[in-house]
Amino acid sequence: MSYSFGPGGITPAVKLIIIANVVLFVLNMIVGEMMTMRLGLSPQAVFEQLAVWQPLTYMFLHSIGGFGHILINMLSLWMFGTELERTWGTRFFTKYYLVTGVGAAFTSLLLSWFIDDIYYSVTVGASGAIYGLLLAYGMYFPHRPIYLYFIFPIPARIFVVIVGAIAFMSALGGPGGGVAHSAHLGGLVIGYLYLKGLRARPMDELKYRYLRWKMGRARSKFDVYSGGRAADDDWKSDWKKHIH
Repeated sequence: MSYSFGPGGITPAVKLIIIANVVLFVLNMIVGEMMTMRLGLSPQAVFEQLAVWQPLTYMFLHSIGGFGHILINMLSLWMFGTELERTWGTRFFTKYYLVTGVGAAFTSLLLSWFIDDIYYSVTVGASGAIYGLLLAYGMYFPHRPIYLYFIFPIPARIFVVIVGAIAFMSALGGPGGGVAHSAHLGGLVIGYLYLKGLRARPMDELKYRYLRWKMGRARSKFDVYSGGRAADDDWKSDWKKHIH
């Protein structure tokens, strides 16, 4: 009999993301606040200085929250992301991680138009993407137990509902305690929409209808008719109606 902690060996994308976060964390500690202001998410900088890279770069910094911030995020990435990457494959997992992280940033940017505290704040961390992974984990492994506060085991789907409700209520209360609750909520919402396929269905629907129209024109152009038993019996009388 053997015992193991967590999901087992680390997967390629999760490994690279953790390495990137740790390297940038150490570098950020050396460079200081200048790096945080340049690469962290500042709605004011995005809108007024066109710092369009910040919705991506902010999710690889953890200087404001310190060592505990990066430790919790990377531990969560390993625990939930590893099984998801094994299920989805590295390519889709990486795309999903980036989409939820960037989507969480755009949620904060949207809310910053209505809340001044968000507009003039600086957000760093992968929490938006981590919440997206948590949402996906709850959808794909709904009955898998997750230990709340490392003590109380509850199903993953219930855990997602709890953290989602906390993020929603906290976001309604505005920013506080240095925590970007709006980004957490954004990661959950964007992750749900992405997994439901809203990112691709409009284009797929247009392609499908175009192909149907194209096939319909081809049938009318070449005078194609559906065959059948009666058509096979009378092939001598209406052979001109069939293309072989």
